[in-house]
Amino acid sequence: QVQLVESGGGLVQPGGSLRLSCAASGSIFSIYAMGWYRQAPGKQRELVAGIKYADSVQGRFTISRDSAKNTVYLQMNSLKLEDTAVYYCNYKYGTYDYWGQGTQVIVSS
Repeated sequence: QVQLVESGGGLVQPGGSLRLSCAASGSIFSIYAMGWYRQAPGKQRELVAGIKYADSVQGRFTISRDSAKNTVYLQMNSLKLEDTAVYYCNYKYGTYDYWGQGTQVIVSS
């Protein structure tokens, strides 16, 4: 069993920054199997950052990992209105596929 807890979301102005955290507990075989997805209202969930980045966030978002803490971070800079979404942490390894509860990011002036 794996538990994922996201934090760090909030309201930010365009051009601002936020850092999301995802703390994992349970049977984590590889922290590199963790990544970030997002789902905007009325849209499908999409991969933001994992082994690769979505084109829309390339150069603005950075994923980092702390193996000692089983924690993955998403540093989001130069945020745009279209980055508004619920951001989810995901752990996918073999038959394991777990999601966090999500953290809301709202980019608004």
